[in-house]
Parts: sequence; structure tokens; C-alpha cells
Amino acid sequence: MSDNINNNDEFDDKDEYEKYCYLCRRPESTAGPFITLHENIHICNSCMQKSFDSFNSNSMQYIDLSKMPNINMSQFMPFDDIPKSQKVKKKKKKEKAEEVPLTMENIPAPHKIKAMLDEYVVGQEYAKKAISVAVYNHYKRVITNSMDDIEIEKSNMLMLGPTGSGKTYLVKTIAKLLHVPLAITDATTLTEAGYIGDDVESILSKLLAVADNDVEKAERGIVFIDEIDKIAKKKETHSRDVSGESVQQGLLKILEGAEVEVPVGSGSKNAMTPTTTMNTRNILFICGGAFPDIENIIKQRLNKQSSMGFNADLKDKHDNNDNIIKEVTNEDLRDFGMIPEFLGRLPVLFTLDALDKDMYIKILKEPKNAILKQYKKLLALDEVDLQFDDSAYEAIADLALEKKTGARALRAIIEKFMLDIMYEIPRDDSIGRVTITGDYINKKGSPIIELRGTNL
Repeated sequence: MSDNINNNDEFDDKDEYEKYCYLCRRPESTAGPFITLHENIHICNSCMQKSFDSFNSNSMQYIDLSKMPNINMSQFMPFDDIPKSQKVKKKKKKEKAEEVPLTMENIPAPHKIKAMLDEYVVGQEYAKKAISVAVYNHYKRVITNSMDDIEIEKSNMLMLGPTGSGKTYLVKTIAKLLHVPLAITDATTLTEAGYIGDDVESILSKLLAVADNDVEKAERGIVFIDEIDKIAKKKETHSRDVSGESVQQGLLKILEGAEVEVPVGSGSKNAMTPTTTMNTRNILFICGGAFPDIENIIKQRLNKQSSMGFNADLKDKHDNNDNIIKEVTNEDLRDFGMIPEFLGRLPVLFTLDALDKDMYIKILKEPKNAILKQYKKLLALDEVDLQFDDSAYEAIADLALEKKTGARALRAIIEKFMLDIMYEIPRDDSIGRVTITGDYINKKGSPIIELRGTNL
């Protein structure tokens, strides 16, 4: 008897081994928190819910569970007989550095925030300045907590820019610099409550999960909603717009600040999911989108003065302006399909520039974690010096411009021409330096290889 108890205690070791659901056999790390029954039987919330549903169905309504004998499941499947090879050890939690709370003494001023962004983000001077001021003002508001009668409003942001111009990267960098929790979500998955898809509360669930379910910490975090242009009002539709205007209406209360019931550890509410209350008053919301074809709306507004006569504007006057999106106004966004109430809750509006050849070259050279620096570090681990000449930078930038997918194109281009080099270098210990040229990028030549022992 004592042996069985010892075996059970060993199996139920919370510090070392995973628990498994008795019905679906999923581990606790996958299925979520378990309900523990008699004899060390663990049931996940999903299986327990299915069990309740079956009890309430017609086929089970005449069964009186109180008259059934007490069945000890361990006599059919004793836990002490499970071999150790079937046990899975828990993943060790990473030790986190102590986080210093933001105070008026340690919150960086806007020029310091921008200086930190300059180390990672190339160009986009106006966008970096706008987001630095908005973030600084927001966290001053959070820290002081409006100590007098003058209440400072939230400075939620809406950023517009072509794909690959750095919208998501900008937000990731600023959250990393300020050491605040950041949740990134995609507006395309959101639908009106009651329809298939994610409710707007799922945005806050992600933020809560990033903050390790610490509500107070999550209430000071940042939420970035990408692809916000995908929830514009659908034009010329006779069906209910459950993923467009309805989502904008649903976002209004959390953008402005409200007490919201948020499911913990799940994207949707149900009877078995615990919920908690979060106040969104101090959460900074940043929305971003490419807003394709909004340039045509802007041109149409700017060309309203075009007419016949000497003072008339030419209709093709703005056709060659790649950064015409900088002229965007709330009027253009309303014409695109964003409702006025939604735009009113995003007072800070700024745009990101389209990338040109010079910006591509700077992206390759200047940021702290530039992709070419990453490859140089990889080859340095093999004691090989990787170099790029000026023609290589220009050739990569030209190819990126042709793809028209922004900075994302750079990685695809570099991965392609670095494949053979990364494959061949480890097999030859005599190689000391590799120089990439523009001819190699354009498939007109080979990289320059220098052996060890030569004058490198």
C-alpha cells in the first residue's frame, strides 16, 4: 500500500512532470489548467464541458447519477503502473530580469526616445518624432494619473504607410525600449460578437497573456492592431457587415476606456473560461494599415480645383508623387470606409514614407540588427570575414525596388544569394574572407574568395 502511495506521489510531481487529461490525453501545457478529481484523475476544461453537454442531452436525461455505484477508475487504469517513459517533463520557465517601473524620473523624453529609435529604424523622421511625443505624453498621463481637475485624454495613434515601410517594426522597437507589454493583433480576424471569428475582447486577452496574466501590468501596456484598413465599411453590400463597420463599433469602447470582461487564457468567452475585469483607460492603442488605393481618394480631393482655363490644375499633377499618402486627412479616411466615431478616438494621425533606393541601402548598413550584420556574425562564428562592396548594396536595393514589398523584400533577396555561400563555407576551412559584389547579386559573376594566410 505504501509503495502505491509513493508511486502516486512520484507521478503527481508538480515540479517536474506534465499532467495529462484522462480523456483526451493532452498535456496541461497544451490544454490549459486541469480540474483534479479523485485518485489523481485530471480533466481539461474542454472535456469537462463536453461531459456536461452530454449529461444535458436527451440520451442522458433519465440517468440518476446519485444512484450509480461509486466507481474507482484507478482499478481499471492504475496510475502507478504507467511507465516513466510516458511521462513528459515540464518546460523550464525562463528567468526574467527585474523590470523597473516607469516613473517621471526614468521615463525618457521624446528626443531620447527618438534617438533610441534611430539606432534601429532608418528614415521615417516624422513618424519617429510623432510616435515619440505621443508615447511620452501617454505615459506621463498614466504615471501622474491626472492628479488635478484637468484630465488628459488618451493619445491613441493611427499610422498609415505602404507595406514593408516599418509600421510593425516601429511599434515593436518602442515597446522593447520602454519595457512595457505589447500585444500585436490582426484586425482581419475580428468579427462582431456572436459570429465566427475573434471578438474585440480577444485583443485584451492577448495583452493579458503577454503580461503573464498580471492585470495591473497589462493595463499599462500597448496594443498594436495591424491591418486596420481591412475593417473599413464594405461598399455596395446588402448583407450584415460583421467584419467591417460592426468591428469598428465594437472597438469604440475599448479605445476610449472602459471596464471590459476579458477571458483569461482564451480568445473567446464560454462557461468554462475564467474572466477578469480590465480597465482600458491607460492602455495605448496604435492602429496601422497600408490603406491600398487611398491615394486615388487623396488625388480626387486634391484635383477638385481642376477645370478649364489658365489657373486650372492638371489632373495628372500628383500621379508621380510616391508619397502622396502624406497628404491624407480624416475626410479621406471617411471616404475609404472608416466611421467618424472610430477616427475620433485615434487623435494622433501620421504616415510613413515609401522606401526609395537610398533608404534601402541605409537599412542594409545602419541599424544595429541589420540583416547583413546578422550574416556577418554568422560567418564570423566560422572565422570567416564577410564583406559587401558598394555595388552589392546598390544591386540589392534595385532588386528590392522591383519587388515593391518594402523592407520585407530584402530578406528574401539576401537569403537567395547567400544560400550557396552558407552551404559551401563550412566545408572548406581554408577560406578566410568572402566579398559579395554587384555582379554576383545580378548573377553575372562570383563572390571574391580569399584564403587564410593571405594578407586579409
